[in-house]
Amino acid sequence: MGPSPIPAPMHLAVSRVAENAAKHRLLLAPLLFTVLGAVGSVNSPVQHSLLVTSASWAILWIPLVFRVGLHANAGGGKRSTSWLAGAFLALAHICDRAACDKDGIRATKWLLPLLVVLVSESELLSRHPALPTHSRSDSTNSNSAFEKPASKRPWDLLVTLTMAASAAMSIYTTSPTSALGISGAIFAASGLVLFETAVQGARDDNEGGTRGLMSADGSFSRQGLVSSSRKALELVALRDVAAAMTVICGIAVYMMEPSVMPGAATWEPLYREFDRDWKTVHDFRTVRQVFSMIIVNAAFNLLTFLLLLREGAVPVSLWGLFSCICAQLKFATTFSGIWFTCLYGVSALLYLYGGSLPDAFVDVRHSTYIRRILFGVTTFSVFVLLVRHASGAHHYRLTAEVPSIFEVQSSSTPLGSIPIDLKEGHPAEQLINAAETELQQLLKRQSKSLDQAVREYRRRNGIAPPPHFDKWFEFAQRRNVVMIDEFDMINQMLLPFWALEPKTIRSRIKNAIGHEDSALIAVAIRNGEVVSVGNGDEWQQQATTGMMKDFVAYLPDMDLGFNIHDEPRVVVPNDLLSSMIAKARDQVLPRAAKNALPRNDFSKRPKDLNDGKRFDEVSTSKFNRFAHQQTWTHSRLSCPTDSQAQTYEDFAADNLTSYAAGPLNYVYDPIAFSDICNSPSFSSTFGFFERPNAFSITHELTPIFSQSKVSSFQDILYPSPWYWFGKVTYSKSHDTSWENKINSLYWRGSTTGGFSRNGGWRRQHRQHIVQRINAPDTAQILVRPVTSTAPYQVKDIDRRALRHLVDVKFSHVGQCDPGDCDAQKEFFDVVERVDGHEAWSYKHLLDMDGNAFSGRFYSFLQSRSLTYKMSVFREWHNEWLKPWVHYIPVSLRGDEHLDLVRWFSGDTTETGGVGGVQEKQAGKGGNGGSLGERKAREIAERSTEWHDKVLRNADFETWFFRLLLEYGRVVDDNREEIGYPGP
Repeated sequence: MGPSPIPAPMHLAVSRVAENAAKHRLLLAPLLFTVLGAVGSVNSPVQHSLLVTSASWAILWIPLVFRVGLHANAGGGKRSTSWLAGAFLALAHICDRAACDKDGIRATKWLLPLLVVLVSESELLSRHPALPTHSRSDSTNSNSAFEKPASKRPWDLLVTLTMAASAAMSIYTTSPTSALGISGAIFAASGLVLFETAVQGARDDNEGGTRGLMSADGSFSRQGLVSSSRKALELVALRDVAAAMTVICGIAVYMMEPSVMPGAATWEPLYREFDRDWKTVHDFRTVRQVFSMIIVNAAFNLLTFLLLLREGAVPVSLWGLFSCICAQLKFATTFSGIWFTCLYGVSALLYLYGGSLPDAFVDVRHSTYIRRILFGVTTFSVFVLLVRHASGAHHYRLTAEVPSIFEVQSSSTPLGSIPIDLKEGHPAEQLINAAETELQQLLKRQSKSLDQAVREYRRRNGIAPPPHFDKWFEFAQRRNVVMIDEFDMINQMLLPFWALEPKTIRSRIKNAIGHEDSALIAVAIRNGEVVSVGNGDEWQQQATTGMMKDFVAYLPDMDLGFNIHDEPRVVVPNDLLSSMIAKARDQVLPRAAKNALPRNDFSKRPKDLNDGKRFDEVSTSKFNRFAHQQTWTHSRLSCPTDSQAQTYEDFAADNLTSYAAGPLNYVYDPIAFSDICNSPSFSSTFGFFERPNAFSITHELTPIFSQSKVSSFQDILYPSPWYWFGKVTYSKSHDTSWENKINSLYWRGSTTGGFSRNGGWRRQHRQHIVQRINAPDTAQILVRPVTSTAPYQVKDIDRRALRHLVDVKFSHVGQCDPGDCDAQKEFFDVVERVDGHEAWSYKHLLDMDGNAFSGRFYSFLQSRSLTYKMSVFREWHNEWLKPWVHYIPVSLRGDEHLDLVRWFSGDTTETGGVGGVQEKQAGKGGNGGSLGERKAREIAERSTEWHDKVLRNADFETWFFRLLLEYGRVVDDNREEIGYPGP
């Protein structure tokens, strides 16, 4: 068999690769240096960064001790230079660790090359007696690519690359982080220059001081001796720098950093890939991450030494900065970031290797014209970036601004719905216009700076923000959070707790989580870490701790209890609750407000908190359990005595004035609608008050964090781990265009909401809505006469005439005794279960509460469909979602349901009467030009856009961060003395 013809081209390709590698070997080491630097910057755990640094330098130091000895022959001046270089570099790492903010520290590294140039040309360090003076021109064997006299440095390129780097890494950073970052950059620049002086000074001194040896034939030979002696002295310099880094950073590890394991338990999404316990996986992954980063940093340190030896401190600083920019792109890849990275890369290459690049780049070095173009492009790009930031951080598309806001007028009848002028258009149109205007004004008022946010906080709450508010603001700015000021719900929920002594609050949660049957996830935070998690489903443990991982370092030592049940847990009687609120407002908060300069830090761990490794057990519980029983009388305990829910009569009227408008009771205020104190009818129409699946409550004010609650409960709301964990997802690929969707209101679900016994399902909300909207009776709608200027009029219509607009059915019957289950299956048209993606085929989606909040709401908002929402359970997002702008609020009564669907669908059916109704088939209509159809599409598109702005995991974390800072202050023994005083 003859030889194959393939290897010849392969050998040729390998040969060319080798030739190109040899030709461009100048760039190989810097590129590897950049890659390792970026990998280390991205993956090094910030809480163990000093450990990684110390160990990685120890890996170099130990072999060097065996190679050159512990006390090699070197002048005291040279050794002090090396030790001083190591000390400066160690201080730079300590500053970075003290900031505990990798993103913020990276953002200050753009100063590094400029500082290195300034330090290298400054006479300040040269006055140090240990520092030798040396000239590179004396070294005949130098391979440095950067051999420009100081007077001939291309300052225009240095300015250009500095501007490009600052723009590429521009993020919001607080003053303390900036100060630490700048200090670290100064230390790093000084350390690099001293390191370069030590290694290259050793080489130059060796070459100047060695006279060589005379051979037997009389010739003078010194090359081999010079080379070996020079390398030895260079390794001595590296050994001393490594020793200084190892010792100083090692001491800092002991003083500043926690143990690697066991310790913090913070869940990462990749833990889903493992079958083992997530806490064990966390410990293993932390150890593996630390060890792998030690190896990466050891290689990076070695390359730092080699590049300093060959090229000098300035090139090392430029390549090091480039690695930081690449790491920044990993976390925030934007067009501007990529653009400025390219500008920086080109400028740095021209600055460093203008004469060493391939032939195609030779002319660039000598071209002042190209440099000026590069400088001009960079300057213009930075100017555009500044203009964009100055013009406003957020842009949100709404329809044309409407000058008038919906005005609440007095009802003509006691407790009746407020009147609405039907001459001004359909009630939905008026409510949408008013809501859009309110949202526009709200967005314009959001604070744009830390100073504005502090002043707005003081205006709303009368006291200083909680400690580390500046870190929270930085956290929010970096994540492009839109609603910077809208956190009033947090302060309202925590207000009663100000009336209790902090030790009382801590004692109550300690007793609550200490009982084995508490149904609470217990979380212990110590020294800025989650050190213990107990109870509950694993996914909820993972998600709850995962939401904290990026900000837990700023939280005080405290124990937290998170409700495992769907249903809320804490309801305080009205007389006690009112007195606590009065005490907080009239006594405690005014004392805190008098402190003009509070301390921006939490107090140390109180004595009544243990180390957090275990939770103290208690034998008694203050939670009373009575599930599957009627709960209205207990749930209304906190309602004011003059509210409708507290009337003496069994059948009291709802306060429609507080939330309903127009002849069909359109919901203009969903918050008031969800206030059960306004609606005693909920006692017989909402499942939670009939027979909830779980009802374990206490009447003592106890800090229980719940995902949702009824208005009368005092649980502390927080963003649901259900959403953060992605338990219900939306897939854009399964969705379809608006034009292709069926023009009907769609809902599928089960009979959750309460347990049905003895016909109790007739008093539950899901059954009520499904029955009402499908009932074979008459409904009322608003119609407009032929004259478009005439006002809308109420008209009765047979519901069967609009059946093509409704597809609302149960797909499962459960949570009921066998007899009640059979009765519901007979009464309702129960259909087969379908995939959740089936909903995306419909233009109109109905969402309503189940046992608690609905877990599908966010995916509905994210879809291309219009969402209708009926909710009595409150969630954290009430201030961030605007009804009639992002979704359509509907009532439990259902008087307005059909009319709204008809108006938004553009349907013109007006047939009345009870006989001879011709039912239409559902179709892909609703694509016409009527006002309702246009508004439906606008709101559907707007909800998708808004979801991606305020319902991201970053938004959940920001809200949660703010909540835990506020709560951390409430449980601090010195809460009246702490806070953020302002920038």
